[in-house]
Amino acid sequence: MGLSRNVSLPTALRYRGPAGYLTFILHRIGGLGMALFISMHILASFVGGGLGEFLNAVYESWIFQIFIFFCVFFHAINGLRIVILDLFPKLLEHQTQAIWIEWAVFIPLYGFAVFTILKTAFGG
Repeated sequence: MGLSRNVSLPTALRYRGPAGYLTFILHRIGGLGMALFISMHILASFVGGGLGEFLNAVYESWIFQIFIFFCVFFHAINGLRIVILDLFPKLLEHQTQAIWIEWAVFIPLYGFAVFTILKTAFGG
């Protein structure tokens, strides 16, 4: 019999337990966001016409670009942390510190990307 996990996304994001749970949720959101982008891109290429132009407009908008940059950067940096901890199991006892380092790398990188996107979007 499987484990029942009836937790909504808003409840999961309000969770104040160990830091690893939030990165777990955000890693999944990042993967789904990238899958959404790739699906929209492929669909826009094949459909064409009004629907294709609409999809292009959606994923070229600055709001969607901010979202997709979050997905890609967080997913990549979190994945790198997971790989490092898998390759060096003795570091698992420093899991919380590794997550803080991950955020220390992610926040300035993502902040610079958002700044650049907004500067370009609003004529900078």
